[in-house]
Amino acid sequence: MKKKTALQFSVLCGVPFVMVLGNSMLIPVFPQMKQAMDLTQFQVGLIVTFFSVPAGILIPLAGFLSDRYGRKTIMVPALFVYGLGGLICGFAALFLKNPYGLLLTGRVVQGAGAGGTYQLAMALTGDTFQSNERTKVLGLLEAANGLGKVLSPILGSLIALLSWHAPFFAYGILAFPIGLGVWLLVPEKKVRKTPDKLKQYWKKLKDVFHEKGRLLLSCYLVGMVALFLLFGVLSYVSDILESTYNIFGLTKGFVLAIPVFSMALTSYLSGLFLSDRQPFWKPVIVGGMTVNAITMALLPLFANLIPFMAVLFFAGISIGILLPPINSLITGATTSDRRGTITCLYGTVRFFGVAIGPPTFGLAIELGQWLMFLGCAAIAAITAIIALLSITPPRHSE
Repeated sequence: MKKKTALQFSVLCGVPFVMVLGNSMLIPVFPQMKQAMDLTQFQVGLIVTFFSVPAGILIPLAGFLSDRYGRKTIMVPALFVYGLGGLICGFAALFLKNPYGLLLTGRVVQGAGAGGTYQLAMALTGDTFQSNERTKVLGLLEAANGLGKVLSPILGSLIALLSWHAPFFAYGILAFPIGLGVWLLVPEKKVRKTPDKLKQYWKKLKDVFHEKGRLLLSCYLVGMVALFLLFGVLSYVSDILESTYNIFGLTKGFVLAIPVFSMALTSYLSGLFLSDRQPFWKPVIVGGMTVNAITMALLPLFANLIPFMAVLFFAGISIGILLPPINSLITGATTSDRRGTITCLYGTVRFFGVAIGPPTFGLAIELGQWLMFLGCAAIAAITAIIALLSITPPRHSE
């Protein structure tokens, strides 16, 4: 990659980095929010849900608009809306006695902005890079996403030393300059834009799913389940680190960063190794989800924190290894004038996985640790079987 291209791509990597902070940076602050606003564990989980659901709903629309008007035209304003939503949350907590309602409103605004960010960065990357190089570069994008997950619990814990609502202000501080950087520094390759009206556009999308629906839907499922399990477990661990192990502050942030660090590093290495090795994509996806099922089943065996986090470290590896080939299969499944929506639909299901993770785990823990984690293992195992039966990498990708 040339020096100039590397700079432009580094700016583009800031998009998934800041987007992933939307949820991950708040997870270590959940206990403080719970105490400050007198919330239940389920209500705290809704702070993630109210961000992720609107993001997931609006992502396909952002994809359609980007296919019609260009990636940057949609991505940059979305980054500003994302930052604005964070500021709404921060000022609500700063000035209101009971800020929970307005805070959730701000999270909806922030989620609406997030709906036009990471997936459009993936689509823009897919437009710019072709075939084998695309897998490598998408691995770097996924690694930037993972790096955000690694640093976000540390940043959240560090910033929360000022106040539990201080992390919300960080969104605007980061999102606004990244949006300007994308607009000014990142070029957009001229690709065929769809002139279709919405009805015509969806008809052609139906043709894509008629031809490759089995592959796409199974890839979507793998991505959704991986993120559901990751964020569900992280929200659970955030609570027990304080209540069971008396670990607080920055130390807690570093502990939470362990599984997401292994995921980010593995995503980067997986993207490099698999860039020109398509025959390995399916075994890696199935194997990664199988290992994830095993780690979920092992977690309730350990009451001591060190072996528990060691198992979570391998759970992060199992997720990180499968994400680059999944991303490549999805971005390579169609032509550039449909890629925005295809990748954004993938973003929708990923966001839904994130959205239902924390509140689901908040409810499931009432059934007991064993049932919760064995249920997770069963979900991961079923997903691995579906991937084995349904994913067939194409011989060529555009």
